[in-house]
Amino acid sequence: MDDDTTITPLHQPGSVEDPLTEIARDGARRMLAAALRAEADAFVARHAEETLPDGRQRVVRHGYGPERSIQTGIGALEVRRP
Repeated sequence: MDDDTTITPLHQPGSVEDPLTEIARDGARRMLAAALRAEADAFVARHAEETLPDGRQRVVRHGYGPERSIQTGIGALEVRRP
């Protein structure tokens, strides 16, 4: 009887086995986050002149939304929208 107990791990979707891929994924995550921040900042700036009857700004930022997964060419990325 053969007593071979070698277990070969299978590649899991979304897992990174290559440091270069992890660097690319981190760069993509940061680039996407910067683009989302820039878009939110531009939106707030476009509406900066609008005020409520009591004088407060009508459009303001309120932190970040929950983290969510976005599918990209190098796999899913977790990002938070501003």
